[in-house]
Amino acid sequence: MGMLDGLIGSALGGMLGAGERGQAQSPLLQIALQLLQQNGGVAGVLDKFRQGGYADQADSWQSAGQNMPLSGNALQEVLGSGTIGQIAGQLGMSHGDAAGGLAQMLPQLIDQFTPDGEIPENHNDVVAQALAILTQTKTG
Repeated sequence: MGMLDGLIGSALGGMLGAGERGQAQSPLLQIALQLLQQNGGVAGVLDKFRQGGYADQADSWQSAGQNMPLSGNALQEVLGSGTIGQIAGQLGMSHGDAAGGLAQMLPQLIDQFTPDGEIPENHNDVVAQALAILTQTKTG
């Protein structure tokens, strides 16, 4: 459970920040976790980015070193403009803000899920547990 604690601690602490920014980040975090879940988990998302021409970035997120940045445009290329449009509508954000926020969040999440450069066998379970915790935090 240590990885889940670290993931949620990082996500809800460092990634959320404070004030309005924190309020905007929590739904983005939930959406990012849902994207992982809907696209084959950590391995599936990494594969999508590798196949989309962003292998160096994907490899950096999985490795223990520094994460290479991803632009909102790159995220849209890989996940599709329609997907980002739906997310933006769901969150009441502009297309660019949603893409930019997710482009910052996804590498951090993947980095948290792969602390030793390896994708744990239970990563899908951890994603589901993290979503459940976020949902409880939102409603609680």
